[in-house]
Order: sequence, then structure tokens, then C-alpha cells
Amino acid sequence: MAVRCRRTGRAVAWLTLALALVTTGCSGPGGAPAAPKASPLLTRNASAKPTPARPAVEVENSRRGTTQWKLDRKGPNAAIEGYADKVAVRSGEPFRLFVSTTADGYRAVAYRIGWYGGTGGREVWRSPAMGGRRQPKPVVTRPLNTVTAAAWSPSMTVRTTGWPEGDYLVKLTSTAGYERYVPVTVRSTDTHGKAVLVNAVTTWQAYNLWGGYDLYQGPTGFADRSRAVSFDRPYDDAGISRFLTTERAAVVFAERMKLPLAYITDVELSTRPGLLAGARAIISLGHDEYWSKAMRDNAIRARDAGTNLAFLGANAVYRHIRFASTPHGPNRLVVCYKSVSEDPMRRRDSTETTQDWRLPPNPRPESELTGLAYDCFPADAAFVVVNPKNWLFAGTGVRKGTRFASLVGVESDRLDLSYPTPRPIEILSNSPVQCGTKGSTWANSSYYTDDSGAGVFDTGTMRWVPALARSRRFDARTWRFVERVTANLLRVFAAGPARHRHPAHDNADKYTHGGGRWGSPPD
Repeated sequence: MAVRCRRTGRAVAWLTLALALVTTGCSGPGGAPAAPKASPLLTRNASAKPTPARPAVEVENSRRGTTQWKLDRKGPNAAIEGYADKVAVRSGEPFRLFVSTTADGYRAVAYRIGWYGGTGGREVWRSPAMGGRRQPKPVVTRPLNTVTAAAWSPSMTVRTTGWPEGDYLVKLTSTAGYERYVPVTVRSTDTHGKAVLVNAVTTWQAYNLWGGYDLYQGPTGFADRSRAVSFDRPYDDAGISRFLTTERAAVVFAERMKLPLAYITDVELSTRPGLLAGARAIISLGHDEYWSKAMRDNAIRARDAGTNLAFLGANAVYRHIRFASTPHGPNRLVVCYKSVSEDPMRRRDSTETTQDWRLPPNPRPESELTGLAYDCFPADAAFVVVNPKNWLFAGTGVRKGTRFASLVGVESDRLDLSYPTPRPIEILSNSPVQCGTKGSTWANSSYYTDDSGAGVFDTGTMRWVPALARSRRFDARTWRFVERVTANLLRVFAAGPARHRHPAHDNADKYTHGGGRWGSPPD
């Protein structure tokens, strides 16, 4: 559906915002609260050489932000929901929105997520009022139990002319006042000299139960789960929360740091290996569980060329997937049988079967890349510092044995030398964990360095990014600790191969039982 741009506001405001206008709507600023004072941990070193030009992200974040990106009245899924026919687009590339609502009308507003003086977002596009309609019911395709909105008709085409690279939430608001998100990434076309933020869209989709199926359950449980999930459908709460709770705060914090940044999704990590050439760092933002072989190969290739990697959540690189096409295009179907015996690929290429990465027929544990092995769910424990002199803890004031309550959870990683483990590797924290009813174990965070010069950091916990978001689960002391460590990490990783200034000092043998899964943690 073609929609026309309508000018609003005064002439001066129009001139300021003209570059952000798109043919399907008008951009406009939202109201912004007073910007908080900058934290000392984020200020630049006065003795550092001046940057020749301000990074684009710094210029972008100097624009007026708004808190209107937040949902005020979510309502039930069916009240209003939608999806885009592209996971990621280049700036200027159009995408189609598919919207269903029980109301007689709605409006779509796109917000770029970032720092913006603490507001968290900026409005870049607004549609005119649109007529509403209820789209057909979900379609379930057997035998893989794949749910799609295949019978939906497109509602509008959105042209992203002038949209800066970054992460976007398109907020749909019905005339009845109900709201939902459609996420879209405006991807970078060049990552040279930048820290690359990666949206884990495959993991978002794995947990997306829209239509009654995801990669974990169907109507009766695990047995009738989906074996392949599609991007051709809206996200439910469990799907979109993967961005809101385990990624958004890291994106905002990285932009607050005023560093050169690039933005991609899992799909680009898998399909565009040359895109990572010259990248300073790859940042896995939070819950990043589902990886294709090409994703993994490209990340290893980048590390081996000197690109730093950071895993800000636990359980990364755990599930093996592969991509397939849908009617909307390539790489929009995430295939994961979670069983080699079920996967027909076993007859053709055993390296592409979709069981867990650590399992036969070709075991390649996640620790080969992350340094640690996924270990526990559910976990809830204090983060206990054991290596306070490591550079990541500079300025935190921690000592050996310093504890941060509840920072470890709800999933956790630990060192396990029975799996392939890069060396030298430094264990930074060692936390006793009671893993539900399974028994006692422990959780670690780690830093290792590669011969290429790359440094690799793993937080070992899923709660790192929620602490960056200043979740009420944590006290202010924990917020400050996580912010300082993350600032140290991003500043060093964005400067180039971390090993040159901060080689890892191996202490792994002190923090392992030789591979036993359960038991008392090492001292």
C-alpha cells in the first residue's frame, strides 16, 4: 500500500529532520527528559589523542531522543501484531510490514534504539493513520510443525531512506490503544575499524511461541515442537523479550561509549563473511544460543585474523542450526531438529546436522570459541571475583572474594577442560552454584588470547546485560561493577587486538576438577 509523507512542525524542525524522512511517513522527535550526567567511567582519557572525526554513532546520539519507544499498553497478541519481510536491511532499502489488528485502524512508528541522553530511542519514521483488518489465522506446515503467517497480505511498504545503521523497533499502535513491536536491523555495510554488535535473531525466533509452536514445545510439549521456525510471523512476548532483556541495554551502553560501531544480525554473520574484514571486535550481546556452521566458521576466521570477541551472555554457540528459504526469501527459516536421528541431513552431510554442537557425529563444543562450556539452568548465585588484578576489573575496587549477589543466572557457563579449551585462558570469577535440583556446580567468567592477537571474553552468565539495564534484581553496587567492566572491555576491544596490551595469564588448572560436571567448586 502506498502512503504519502505529510509535513508537520515548523520549518526549522523540518530542515533538521529532512534527511530522516522516508516515503511512507515522517520522522519527528519525541519528548525527552533531561539528560543525566555522564558517568566518570565512560569519560575519555584526557591524555588520549583526539579522534580525527566523531564516530557516526556519536553524531547520531547527539540528536534529540524520546522515551515514547516504550510500550504503554501491550494487550493480547491478537489486538495488534505484525512482522517484517526482512530481518535486516541496508539504509534506504525497503521492507514490507504485515499487520493484523482487531481495531479499525492503527499507526506504525519506527524508533532507533540507542543512548540519546538516556532516553533510549529516537523516532525516525511515522506512518499516517492506516485502516485495520484482522489477518487470517496462523498456518502450521507438517511434519516440521513450522508456523507462519503465510496467508497474510502486506499492509504497507516502508522505505528506510535516511535511516542510520542500528537496531530499530517499529511500534504498532491500534486505535484501541494496544501496542506491539516489530524489530528490524538497519545493517552495516562496512565494519572496518568498528566493534560489531550482533543481534541474535535466530535465538529470538527459537523461543517465539507465536502460533503455538517454537523449538521447545508444541501444544502437547517437547515431542510436537517445531523442527524449523520461520521469520514469516510476528513475535510473541518470549520472542521479542530476547532483544528487550538480553540485548537492548548492551546496545544502549555501547552507543553511550561513543565508539565506532557496526550492526548486523546472525543472518549476516552467516552469509556475509567478507563483511567482518578489519572489524576490531564482534560483540555477542546476550542470549546467543543458536548458531549455524557458517556463523561459527566466520567468527573463528575473524578471531584468527585478530578480531576480538565478547560473549555478554551464557549458553552461546550451543545449538547447531542451518538456514533455509521461505516464500519471502533466503535464510528466513531456522532449522533445528535437536536430534541427529531425526535430521535427514545425516544422510548427506553430517557436519550440518542440527543436534547440540558438543554432541556426535561431529562434536565441536562451544568452548572452542567461547572458552567456557554451557553448564547450568536454572542458576542463581553470586558472582565471586577470584582474579581482581585482571585489566577488566580496573577501577572496580574489587578484591579476591568480592561477591555480587544474583549476578550469575539464569543460565551459566563454566570452565571444563574435558572439552577443547583455548589456552592461555584466565578465569576471572568462580561462583558456587546450586543448579536447580541437579546438584552443586560452579560458574566462571573468562578471558583468553589467541596467537592472532585477539582477546575473547565470556561473562558466563545470562544476567550481565540485565545488570547493564539496571534491573531491580541488582543493587547499585552491582550496576556500577558491571558498567565499569563493560566499559573497560569495549574500550580495549574497540582499539584493536587485545593481546598486544593485555595477554592472558593462564590459571585454568587451578579452577577445574578435570571435567567432572557436578560437585564442589574448586577454591
